[in-house]
Amino acid sequence: MALKVELRPGEQIIIGESVITNDNQRTRLYIDGDAPILREKDIMTPAAANTPAKRIYLAVQLMYLSKSMEKMQDDYLNFVRDILEASPSSTPYVTRISHEMLDGNLYRALKEARNLIDYEEMILNHAVPRS
Repeated sequence: MALKVELRPGEQIIIGESVITNDNQRTRLYIDGDAPILREKDIMTPAAANTPAKRIYLAVQLMYLSKSMEKMQDDYLNFVRDILEASPSSTPYVTRISHEMLDGNLYRALKEARNLIDYEEMILNHAVPRS
């Protein structure tokens, strides 16, 4: 069964190693196959990866898109060390990400990394004094 993706005007999607930009009208794509796919809202750029959790997400994203964990494995482990030193309470999130990666489920690992970003934002919002 093909994956149905609807794109807004100007929206981008990554399929495999290609960035596809929609024209000026709504488009529906049916994608059949096994290429990694990321919608624009799920794409993390290196410039946007400005926190430990976002750097983990970026590393997992690059692994997912390249279908290879080896290229980013050392960076991933360094990012994990950084976040666990700063926030030991992040351990359950990192554990779930790592388990999904070890099981070969990089897309699920990416979803778990998104949960880690949400958790990190919650911690940061509570750490900032309110005026």
